[in-house]
Amino acid sequence: MITGGELVVRTLQKAGVETVFALHGAHVETIFQSCRDAGIALVDTRHEVAAGHAAEAYARSLNTLGVALVTAGPGFTNVITSLANAYLDHTPVLYLTGSAALRDAETNTLQAGIDQVAVAKPLAKWAHQITVTSDIPRLVAQAIRVARSGPTGPVLLDLPMDVLTAQVDEKTVRIPETIAIEPAPAPSAETVDEALNILARATRPVIMAGSGAWLSGCGAELREFVETSGIPVYSDFQAHGMLPASHPLYGGTFHKMADLSKERPDVVLALGTRFGLFTLGGSDVLVPSGAALIQVDADPRELGRLRDVDLPIVADCREALRLLNDRMHERPLPDFAPWQIVVQAARSGRRAQFKEALTRNAPPIHPFQAVTAIVENLPKRSIVIGDGAESYHWLNEVIRQEEGGSYITHGFLGSVGFGLGLAIGAQAARPDRRVLLLAGDGAIGFTIAEFDTLARHGLPVVAVIMNNRSWAASQHFQEMVSGKDRVTATRLGGARYDLVATGFGCIGKYVTKIGELGPALQEAFASGKPACVNVEIDSAPLPPELLLLVGRK
Repeated sequence: MITGGELVVRTLQKAGVETVFALHGAHVETIFQSCRDAGIALVDTRHEVAAGHAAEAYARSLNTLGVALVTAGPGFTNVITSLANAYLDHTPVLYLTGSAALRDAETNTLQAGIDQVAVAKPLAKWAHQITVTSDIPRLVAQAIRVARSGPTGPVLLDLPMDVLTAQVDEKTVRIPETIAIEPAPAPSAETVDEALNILARATRPVIMAGSGAWLSGCGAELREFVETSGIPVYSDFQAHGMLPASHPLYGGTFHKMADLSKERPDVVLALGTRFGLFTLGGSDVLVPSGAALIQVDADPRELGRLRDVDLPIVADCREALRLLNDRMHERPLPDFAPWQIVVQAARSGRRAQFKEALTRNAPPIHPFQAVTAIVENLPKRSIVIGDGAESYHWLNEVIRQEEGGSYITHGFLGSVGFGLGLAIGAQAARPDRRVLLLAGDGAIGFTIAEFDTLARHGLPVVAVIMNNRSWAASQHFQEMVSGKDRVTATRLGGARYDLVATGFGCIGKYVTKIGELGPALQEAFASGKPACVNVEIDSAPLPPELLLLVGRK
């Protein structure tokens, strides 16, 4: 006889799940015990939202399924922000939530009285309550398939306590052999030929690689296509690094396309790119209105969402690139060398804009100085997490990743404060690589107790706090909209976050001069322990990327 909790875990094992991010509650005790017996790692956090965010980062860095396990009532409500974040960013996470026993319906019992599935449905690809213990393997397998099929996204299974504790004869239930599927729709040859025809007429083409490109696993195919065609690449989200930043045909983040102000793209090949916030909506600031747009996405809802598409291609990005590579050998494209020079000149010109900032010697540290020093002192193959309403925008100015899935930052929800949770998940997913978290002083306060999680689990994350004693994005918004004399409730006190981290068992460093930052980072990474580097920075400068987002280029 086995419990419902053990059926959950056996199905997770069959699906290849090795790590679950969780916070304990009595409702899900059978799953905790079964994970222990099965050897599935439980990374327990101090707050459910951090468990959810950790599962997101695990999924995003490994391009796989993340799993979060929380208890009923407040455990469920605390993880809703993560669920919404995963939903908007198409992150495949399985949320397992406990709930009150079915027999206790309408009895005013503990952590009950909420229809958790009804709350979750608008924020999930699929949400369902399991009411029969023997149905657990079938429905867990179905949830995983839904989460992993395109467009990927979060699913939630609600598990009543009596369904999890009930015992069934293991001979009467079967764990499905085939759980996850990898659907990869391919385009037609005719469509690919038309794409090549459009590119052959171009003189200034670019590729925009978005999260859909990363999810398709098309890194090798993308590099082959770029090097054969000579078309420069701009990237966003986990697609950063799919073409290494050191590659001569890499142009930078999407927003760096705004620097192409004189000579602009005439053809854009968008691979898994969702037009919206990070493409500046349907404006022509990044993608010129006169440019021909070829858009490849497995989700037909994204094609033409905000821009007319000259050639929509409903297909998996890897399959599309495979066919493009095959057929391009028969129809070579023009020489784009002159355009490549323009793209590289625009990329190198951005640093020149901050020449004065880089030479500043007196405190406070300019934020561009800080992020430059951070990138210069990153160990090879580091995974970088960007958090904070302004901090990650500064980081976007200098980030140079060499592998896909190694830069994880804000998506469409703009969920400030998720950084420590993401760092936990990324480090658990990649124990062989170093993880750096950059967060603002406002953002770090959301889940600051997760420094304890880092210490308990021996996760050597180095967190750098950009401390400008302000909710800077909000303060700057107030200054622009309401006036500099109307700044209200958006300033902070400059807390010693490094000392807080030390109290939780981590290493703490306090930096007030730019010359101290590099050595502090090197010592933190060399320690092999979780660390917090608290950096006092100037609150006045605004990141150029943020000015683009608010329409003030």
